[in-house]
Amino acid sequence: MRKTGRPVRRSNVTPQFLSHVADVVFDHVAADAGVFRAFDARGEPAFEVWRGLDAAPAGAAVDRGDGEALAGRALEIGRPILVPDLRREPLFADLELDGDGRRPRSVLAYPWIVRGRPAGLVLLVRRGQATPFDAENMEFLTLALAPVLFLLRKRGGASQGAEPGPAAADGERPAAAAFLGGSPAARRVRSLIERVRDTEAPVFIAGESGTGKELAAKILHDTGRRRGRPFVAVNCAAIPEALLESELFGHARGAFTGAFRDKVGLVEEASGGTFFLDEIGDLPLALQSKLLRVLEERTVRRVGETRPRPVDVRFVSATNKDLEAEVERGRFRQDLYYRLKIIAIDLPPLRERPDDVHLLLNHFLDEFSRALGRPRPFVSPVALEMLLRYPWPGNVRELQNELQRALVMAGGEPLVLEEHLSPKINPAGEVHAAATRRLAEAKADFERRFLREALARCRYHRTRTAAEVGLTRQGLFKLLKKHGLAARPG
Repeated sequence: MRKTGRPVRRSNVTPQFLSHVADVVFDHVAADAGVFRAFDARGEPAFEVWRGLDAAPAGAAVDRGDGEALAGRALEIGRPILVPDLRREPLFADLELDGDGRRPRSVLAYPWIVRGRPAGLVLLVRRGQATPFDAENMEFLTLALAPVLFLLRKRGGASQGAEPGPAAADGERPAAAAFLGGSPAARRVRSLIERVRDTEAPVFIAGESGTGKELAAKILHDTGRRRGRPFVAVNCAAIPEALLESELFGHARGAFTGAFRDKVGLVEEASGGTFFLDEIGDLPLALQSKLLRVLEERTVRRVGETRPRPVDVRFVSATNKDLEAEVERGRFRQDLYYRLKIIAIDLPPLRERPDDVHLLLNHFLDEFSRALGRPRPFVSPVALEMLLRYPWPGNVRELQNELQRALVMAGGEPLVLEEHLSPKINPAGEVHAAATRRLAEAKADFERRFLREALARCRYHRTRTAAEVGLTRQGLFKLLKKHGLAARPG
C-alpha cells in the first residue's frame, strides 16, 4: 500500500484521519486493488492511498491505467456504484480495459460530492473469477465513509489546505448545489445564489419555461437567513384575475359577496420568510400598482379594510417573458420592473449547457427509481446517444418528463432502450438490436444505422447522401439494396 498526503490547515479531516479510514476500508472489504483519494478545493488530489495499483504494472494486481480509467468514470457518474460484472455494465462499456489476466471484473466505487464539486473517491476492484462485490460491501463502505463526509460538509467541503468559505461558518446551512450541473453556466448560477442568498433585496429570476426558476427561488430561501420560515409561492397566471387581489392581500369579512370571514393573504402568510411570485409577467396592471406599494411600504391592505398591516417578507419573482418588451408595450409598469429587478439571476436553457444532460439524467433516474421502488436501470448506449443529441426545447422539465415516461415503458427492465423513448426523441422508431459476438453482424448493423441517418440528414437526396458518406452513387445503391433500405422516406 502506498500513501501520499499534504498537511492540512483549519480542518478536522487530517491525512492521519483519512489514512485510518482507508485502512479500515481496505482491511474489511477484500479487493485485489483499490484507491482512496481526496481532493483539495482546487480539485487536485491532496491525499491518496492505493493498493494493487502500482506505477509498475508488472507488480500490480490490476493495471494502473485500468484503475485510473475506472476512477475517472466513477467521478463522472457521481454516485455510489456496485458492478458485479463489468462485461455486462453499460456505463463502462466504452472503456478500453486491459485484456490480460489482471483485467478488472467487479467494481465497488463511492465518489462523494461536496458543494457541487468532487471531494473524493474510493474505488475497489476484484479481478478474474473472484467473488463479485455485493450489497453488504456497499453498506459497509457507506458506513465507513460517513464520518469523512460529515466533517467535509461541516467544514465547507475542503479536505486539504483550503480556508473555509462563507458557508463553512454555519454547519447547518444547506448548499446551493441542488441546482445541478458542472457546466460554467450552472456554476455561475450557484455562485450568484450563494452571494445574494442573505440579502433582503428583491430577486428577479429570468429563464425559459422548464429551466428551474422555482427551484432557484427555493434554494435562495433554503440557504439564506430566512430558512426555516415560510416559503409561499403563487403562480400569477393560474389564479383568476377577479380572485387574485384577495388571494395575495387577503380580505375582510363582508368585503364582497361570499366573504363570510376574514382571510389572511398569501403575502401575510409568508411573513418572516420568502414570497415567490411566479409568472410575474401575467400580473394584471391594476394589481401591479398595489404590489409596488407593498414593496415600497412593506405593508398590505386587505380588501375591504382601510388600515395597513406590516409585513416582513423577501420578494422573489420570475417569468419566462421579456419584461423589457412588456414595459415598452405598456403591459408592465416600468417602476415595478426596476423595483423587482434589483438583483437578477438568468437561468440558462439546457441547450446551452449540454454537458449537464448526462448528470441530470443520472439524477432523475435515481430519483424516479426510488419513487417507483425499483432497482435503478441503466441507459443503453444508443438510447443515451439519442438523449444527449436531443436539443431539449422544454429544458429540464422536458428531460424530467421523458425519463419518467421511459422508466414506465421499461417496466422494471435493467436497461432503458431506444424503443422506450418517445417519438420526438426516437423519431425513426429504432429498436434495440441484441449484442452479437460476430464482427460481420455488428458491422452490418452499424452500416444500416449509418446509412439511415445519412439519408435523413440529406432529405433522401441520393447524390448528396453519396457525396457526404464518401461513396459513388452506384456504391450507395449497392449498400441500400444489401441492407434492404429504401432510398426515400417511408
